[in-house]
Formats: sequence, structure tokens, C-alpha cells
Amino acid sequence: MLYGRDAELRRLADLVTRAFDGTGGALLLRGEAGVGKTALLGAVRESARARGGRVLSALGVQSEASVPFAGLHQLLAPVLADHTPSLTARQRQALFAAFGMTAGHAPEMFSVGLAALELISGLADEAPVVLLIDDAQWIDGPSSEVLTFVARRLEADRVVMLIAAREGQDTVLSDAGLDELQMAPLDDDAALALLTAHAPELDRSVRDRLLAEAVGNPLALVELPATLTSDGSVPRTLLPWLPTTRRLERSFLSRASALPDPSRTALLVAAVDDEEGLTEILGAAQVIDGFAHSVASLEPAVDAELIELSGHEVRFRHPLVRSAVYHAATASRRLAAHAALATVLEGHPERRAWHRAAATQGPDDDVALDLEQAASRALHRGAPRAAAEALRQAALLSRPHTHRGRLLLRSAEIHFELGEASVARRQLAEARATQLETGEWLRLTLWTEALNEESWFTPERVRAFADVADQLAGAENDGAALALRALWPLSISCWYGNPTEETRGLVVKAARRLQSDDSEPMVLSIAACADPVAEAAWVIDRASRLAPGAVDDPAEQHALGASLTAVWAYDLSWPYLCAAVDGLRHQGRLGLLGEALASQAWAAIQLGKHRSARTAADESRRLSRDTGRSRWAYVADLALATLAGERGESDVANELIRTTEAELLSAGAQSILAFAQFARGRHAMVNKQYNDAFEQLARILDPADVAYHRFVGYWGIADLIEAAVRTGRDAEAEHYFAELETLAEKTTAPFLKAMATYARPLVVPEDEAETCYQQALDTRLLANWPFHRARLLLAHGRWLRRRRRILEARRPLRAAVESFEALGVTAYGEDARAELRAAGETVGRPTPSTADALTPQELQIARMAATGMTNREIGTRLFISHRTVGQHLRNIFPKLGVTSRGQLHLVDLGSD
Repeated sequence: MLYGRDAELRRLADLVTRAFDGTGGALLLRGEAGVGKTALLGAVRESARARGGRVLSALGVQSEASVPFAGLHQLLAPVLADHTPSLTARQRQALFAAFGMTAGHAPEMFSVGLAALELISGLADEAPVVLLIDDAQWIDGPSSEVLTFVARRLEADRVVMLIAAREGQDTVLSDAGLDELQMAPLDDDAALALLTAHAPELDRSVRDRLLAEAVGNPLALVELPATLTSDGSVPRTLLPWLPTTRRLERSFLSRASALPDPSRTALLVAAVDDEEGLTEILGAAQVIDGFAHSVASLEPAVDAELIELSGHEVRFRHPLVRSAVYHAATASRRLAAHAALATVLEGHPERRAWHRAAATQGPDDDVALDLEQAASRALHRGAPRAAAEALRQAALLSRPHTHRGRLLLRSAEIHFELGEASVARRQLAEARATQLETGEWLRLTLWTEALNEESWFTPERVRAFADVADQLAGAENDGAALALRALWPLSISCWYGNPTEETRGLVVKAARRLQSDDSEPMVLSIAACADPVAEAAWVIDRASRLAPGAVDDPAEQHALGASLTAVWAYDLSWPYLCAAVDGLRHQGRLGLLGEALASQAWAAIQLGKHRSARTAADESRRLSRDTGRSRWAYVADLALATLAGERGESDVANELIRTTEAELLSAGAQSILAFAQFARGRHAMVNKQYNDAFEQLARILDPADVAYHRFVGYWGIADLIEAAVRTGRDAEAEHYFAELETLAEKTTAPFLKAMATYARPLVVPEDEAETCYQQALDTRLLANWPFHRARLLLAHGRWLRRRRRILEARRPLRAAVESFEALGVTAYGEDARAELRAAGETVGRPTPSTADALTPQELQIARMAATGMTNREIGTRLFISHRTVGQHLRNIFPKLGVTSRGQLHLVDLGSD
């Protein structure tokens, strides 16, 4: 019986019941040690099994926290053999590679996550599944990331995940934004009832003392009575100023200290071991004591209620027992236990390396190299953070004049690639005090310069970086590629920041000196981002000459595609971004996929591919938040805000802009504020609030404004010119148009040329306007920009109507209505309809697109299902379970007026 936990039990029972009914979810239980988290999980386990559910569990162990995917393997091990055949070959490979069960390429973290999700979802097809994760603060990092991925995708599965984490020890799992249940101490009545049930014969004064000592901690109320002396009094060791956890550890130790010596040895090994295997525990105990151990060695610990034996597994009754036994041992005994386990783990090199490290008292290069090999295996298993941690520990065990600097440098490089700049800086600083070879010194200097954000945007720093890059290129085979990799994010900083023109030029020159040929994609990307205005013509010329298969790596496709958007060449960028999205999706690289989708969304907005933009932005915001890349989520949110404004959804647009701008200011991401200003300006244009539109868009091009961003400002320069014209700001309109024309000629950017074509009829003298309208509509310059062509048709029709050329006005207005409907741009479509009605033509109500009745994700799923893809295939592409796909389809069918997936190909699902 769980005293005082009725409310918690009801909440957990409700969650499990919903899972049995088909609605999954996840819940995080937080609380201090001994507060009852494990007991609640145990109650759920028994209840679920009694109802016919399947229960899988994992327990975090402190000494296991460095072994990648150990927690996930513990959770899934009981079902791997029988149920992995249901996975695709790629999913099986990802899961087995993560567990070190097969050779192959390093899997992406989220490929492992999708494989785990599909495996669990497949189990739920047979029976409801309950996943129990106890002591989550000690689950290894890669497992925590995968379990977080799974936890966020259980809404359509008969699966519930319950995660228990100790208060004050946060991990990825406990920081995943899941629903939480805070476990408070028991109230006075429940505490008294629990203590009375376990120790009914206590003297009142002793009972009151124990209640005061336990302060509502259930485990303390159960365990502290066992510490009473033979006369029933409270031992002096239970002092009131000790924390509850320490009191409990003392309670357990009082029992452990009375065990025979062989039992104490075996119990310590079990506490040190990161597995629960009886054989290896007894084997290590034999190494320590020099004689054979058997199960009999552990039986006294079972009788003392410290551990439980289940088949070939040894389980501690509570994590605090393990902690108490481990920390109470002398340092020499702990070292001996780790060393003994390293001896018996000869066939498990990764675990062996960590136990060898834990058994080492001082620098030991041999142990350090063992950990370096563990890091290499972690990388091969798709766990770069675990690899970086192994390298850091290896560095600590190395001598400064041997391997320490090299290991710190490699760890820093991994952290740099993971985007963890502050950690990389610290490790580079540590490496500087060690002995390094010439090439290593150059690499250290290169990364130090690359990570020096405070003084980066000065010509002197760029020259220093370029000098090191040149030396590195001559000293190492991959030196040029390494230098370009370091230069790439810095060029992006140039795009988002506001360095001098000299700095921009020096970045480009540094990249060109490192290129192997005149059209190297990475050099094009760096030049485009570092100095868009000066380099656009060269980048566009070289990119247009690239053979279709010249760039086949998805990451490079993304870099080039995103860079082409930086020079306003959205039509050239589109095939690269589409290829990058497909490739990154296939590889399961969700972090980079979220970025690529955000780039694709904004390119699609400029290209008039509004439905594609909406699905890309919607998926980007979800994946970016899943992978901790919040800035890209903000970029995607603002793309959705822009699209909502164009669809006439003013409330949605305003709320998205308001909340995202607040988050940007809070996060210090001011470089993205220009995106918010563009969304505001476009929304004002849609609503014919031209004065507001002018003020919002002009801010982006004002160097004194916090939202200043010259390159984003040119996205809306045609809108800015039109807003100026419509508010009588003729001088400003002519100024911005002259700037646009000059820029379009210098950069040769297709988008800017098209915008100049669009804006020209708005600013020329009245007697030239008609000719300009006709020329603009006849030229092919607007062929790739259907949104702006439709707006120009609307402007031309309005211009004709207001000059009372009613019959002539109808043709462009009719074409504008048709174009806006095809694009799904509702607000502008209504404007065109109003103008057409004013021109005397009867206009029926717009025919709603069936595609627009669906959410962005539903539209993705419907389109895939219409091509014949199965639920599992769709789930694999969208990183959701097949059951979630099925739930979406059940929502989609009535919206589209169909009853089966076989009818989807008959429905107009829209196109761009």
C-alpha cells in the first residue's frame, strides 16, 4: 500500500488507462531521493502487467552514464531478438550499430530514435506498452536524447513513458518540456500511518523522533526503524542536521557493515558494476578476494533486504542502497572493484575502458589511449557527445607532454561541430598549456581564432585567421578542407552581423586561397554569405555552371542552397535545398534537416510556392525545437507568420510575430528581428495598411535600428517602394527604387531583377506607366515569381479601373484572381475579387482548396499516401510512428470527403 499517494496514483492510472485506450504520452516524476518515485513506478508496473500490458524498464546507474546507448539497450534488450525483424533494414542497422552489435556507418542520433520509436510502436500493435525510466539523471546522454525523441511522439500510440528523476540533477530527459508530476513529502497523517504500519510497537517518543527525522520521506519512514538499537532507542548517528538522503545511507550501511566479508566484497562490486549480471559480479569479486565466489556470497545481502536476486540479475532494493555502499567503501576498495571489473570485462572494450579509468589513481597514458579507442567506438555508434566526454577524460589521464593536448584538441573540434562553442573554447585553452606538434598547434590556433567571437569582425583577426589557414593547408593533407570548415560558420556570422566591407572582403579572399578549383561549392557558399552584394554575380555565375551531380552530399547541398538564398538567387537555390531536405531526411540528420527546411520555407515564400513553404516551415519549427536549435525554430515561426498574413489569418500572424519577437529578444537573437519586421511589413501590405508597411520595412534598412539587416531588407524592398508610392512618399520611393536597380545590376540576382521589374511601373511618370506594366507582364523576368506577377496583375488592373478603362481592367484582374487562388494566397485573392467586382464583373465565391483544409503535416501525409506509400514509409520520412500516421489519416479522410487512402489520388491536394 502506498500511503498518501492517492492523487499521484490516480494521475498515473489515468495516463496508463488512456494508453490502453489508444492515446499515449509521457510524464516526468520529480522529487528527492526516497520520496516514492520508484514505488510509484513499481505500482504502475504491477497494474499494467495485471491488465495485459507489456512493461519495459531501465534504471540509470552513475557508473553507466558514460557508456553511449547503455540505457536504451537496457530498455529494449528484452525485445530486440523477437521484434527487430519488423523494422526496415536501415532502422535495424541504426539500432544495432548504436548498441555495438554490428559494423557499419555511424548512425545519426535520430535514426536511432526513429528505429526505437518504430520498435516500441510495433510492440503496441500487440499490447499496450509501459516504459519505466528510473533515476533518469544517470541515464547516458545518447539514450536520453533518443528517449526524449520518443517521448514527444507517443500521442497516437498505445504507449506511456514514465520518467523518474532526482530533484536538482537535471538531464536531457528531465529538461525535455514533458508534463511533470512533482513528488512532495508525505503529509503528517500519511507519514504517521506509514510508520505505524511498518513499526507498530514503537514508543511514542521514538516514533515522534523518527517522524521528525524522516520529514515525510517514505523510504526514510520504512528504513529508519531498522536502525533502532536493541533497547528501541534512536542511534546517535541519526543527527538532525543530516539531510534525509545521508540518514538513509547511514541506515543501509548499518546493515551492510554487519555482512560477512565475502558478501561485502560482492555487494561493493555490484554497486560499482554498470550492469546487473550475476556472473561478472561474482567473477570480479573472485579477482579481489582471490577465491571463487558463488550466489551464497550475496545471500546475506538479500536477507538484509539490501538487494534482490532475480535469475542471473542482481538488483538493489533502492538506488540509495547502491550509492551508500559505493561511497562508504574506502578509496582503495573502490579502485580495486573497478580494476576487477575491468579484468573480467575483456570482451566489452568500451565498459572496460571506463572501469580502467575509474581504477586509475594518476596519469596513465595506456588507460588514456584505451579511452580514446572508446571515443572512436562512440563516434562509430553515432554518439559524438559521448565521444567528446571520453576524449576529455582521456586527456585528464594523459601527461601534458604526451597525448593530453591532442586529445583536448580533438574533443574541442567535436564540440565545435556540435555547436557547443563555450566548451570548445575551454578545452582549447587547456590544450594551449600542453605539448603539441606543429600541425596540432596550427589547428589549435585556427579553432581559437574561429571561436573568438568578441574580436572576430576586424580586419586584423581575419588576416590572422587567413594566415593560420594558409599554413595549415600546406602542413596537412586535409588542412584546406579543415580551414574551410572553420571559415563557413564565420561567413554566416558575416551575413547575420554587420562587419566592415574590408572584413567581408578578407573572408572571401581567405576562402578563395583555399579552393581547389574555381567552382568549389564550399568556397561559393562562404563567398555568398560573407559578402552577398560584392560576390553575388560571381557566385551566381559559378553556381549556374555546376553540373547537376556536382554536389551530392546533403550537408553541402544545404550549404550551397542556403548560400544562394543569401544572394537572392532563390530559383537557383531551390533544387539544392530540395535535394538537401531529401538527403538529410534519408540520413536522419534532424538538426541539419530543420535548418534546411527553414531555408526551403523562405525560398518557397519568395518563389510563390506557398503550400510548400507552409509544410516546410511547420516541420522545421517542430524538428528544430526537438533538436534544441531554437533559433531556427524562430526563423520557421516567422515564415509561418508571413504565410498566415498572406492567407488573411491576421490573428495567427500577429500572435506568431509577437511571441517570436519576445523570444528573440529574451534569447539575445537580435539578428533575426529583421525576419519579424519583414513579416510585419508583408502583413500590413496585405491589409492595405501602407503607412504601417512603409515604417516596418524601412526599419530593416535603417542602420540605426535594432532590426537593421541590409540583406533581409532587400526581401521586401519592392513592398517598401509600393508602400512609399501609396502613401505619397515619392522621394523615398525613387530613392529605394534607384538602390534596387543598382543592386540588381551589380548582383545579377534573379529575384532583385524581378523586383525591379515589378516596382518600375509604380514609380515611373504617369504617361510611362502603361508601357512599363505591359513590358513587365510580357517579359519572362517574372516567370519564376508567380506571387509578384499576380500582384502586378492586380496593380495593373486597379490602375486601369481607376482610369475608367473598365473592360480592359477585367482581364488582368481576372488573371490575378486565378493566380492568387492557385497559390492559396487568400488575402490578396479577396482584394483582387473586390477590384473585379468594382469593374462590373460578377464574381462567385472562391472555391476552397481541399489542400487548404488540412494542417501542414496532414497535407504532407495525404500527398505521400496518395502516391501509395505505406504508413511505415511515411512515418520513416516524417520521423513519427506508423500509428501516428494512421491517426492523421483518420482525421484527413473526412476533411477530404473520402473513406480510404485508395481515393486520395482523386483529390486535389494542391501543388506549387
